[in-house]
Amino acid sequence: MVNIILTLLAASLATASQMSVEEFKALPVPEYVKDLKGQEFVDYINNNQPFYKAEIPKMTYEEFKSRLMAVSFLKKPEQTEKAEELVLDEEIPERFDAREKWPQCDSIKLIRDQANCGSCWAVSAASAMSDRVCMQSNGARRTMVSDTDILACCGISCGLGCYGGFVLSAWTYAKNKGVCSGGPYKATDCCKPNEFHPCGKHKDQPYYGECPDDAKTPACRARCQFRYRKDYEGDKIYASSSYWVNENETAIQKEIMANGPVQAAFRVYTDFMYYTSGVYMYKWGEEAGGHVIKIIGWGVENGVKYWLVANSWNFDWGEEGYFKILRGSNECGIEEEVAAGMIKV
Repeated sequence: MVNIILTLLAASLATASQMSVEEFKALPVPEYVKDLKGQEFVDYINNNQPFYKAEIPKMTYEEFKSRLMAVSFLKKPEQTEKAEELVLDEEIPERFDAREKWPQCDSIKLIRDQANCGSCWAVSAASAMSDRVCMQSNGARRTMVSDTDILACCGISCGLGCYGGFVLSAWTYAKNKGVCSGGPYKATDCCKPNEFHPCGKHKDQPYYGECPDDAKTPACRARCQFRYRKDYEGDKIYASSSYWVNENETAIQKEIMANGPVQAAFRVYTDFMYYTSGVYMYKWGEEAGGHVIKIIGWGVENGVKYWLVANSWNFDWGEEGYFKILRGSNECGIEEEVAAGMIKV
């Protein structure tokens, strides 16, 4: 009996390893899979597709949900500014990584930690803005833009703070009001560091404790932290424009190549919670919420096209803070809402 089971498992794994994306997407989902949890779900994911690896997550389902926002925030307004598709002298390469094109810009390599606040919309925007400050100044300015300033001060026009926000809104806020400098929790060399400490223990990082069950949006304060050398208004950077990137793979690639990383939103399902490496594509689980991230490049892995994405769940999540997601087919809506802007430098 054991030999039969091992033979069937080996056959299943061999079939999965030869599967195409189209074949995988077309497979029916057995009813019993909806009830799988923990190691059983991990084993099922790993045994039934060759594209990414799953493992037991370090966070609970409640912690996972707290880092997301309602999908209602993913609705793009009809009357918004769209960028004209760029014309580039160079061809689009098979592989591109913004960290390699702009090595002088350390912000591209920084993985932020939003803790248990659904501030991904502000964190990803501040992260992309920081990259573009450096790029558009040819490395002369390396200001880390404050996600806390956006989260706390943008107000209802951006959304509901820790409970979610609209994708383009942070760029529009940066254009109209400006955003001060920021940094990690307890940083002293900036106006407004991250208000929230990382939740729990992380590899090679200080332990600040666990996070409360419900994160509260910080109060807006029009001043910098004590002993910072600049005043709040004088510390701000401004965007000169805010716009949506056209909803197609080529337009997104051209925008990143010419102007730097972009902000993008996608729908998140429960199987994403188990991701650890490889090219993610949705197949199993319920819709858990919306999430906003930063796309820094693209590539091909084992014949599968992907976007290279910086998440905001610390360095010890996924592939050292990053993940890959299927490219070119609007996986989970990731090519629908791509936002960016230019920075005044």
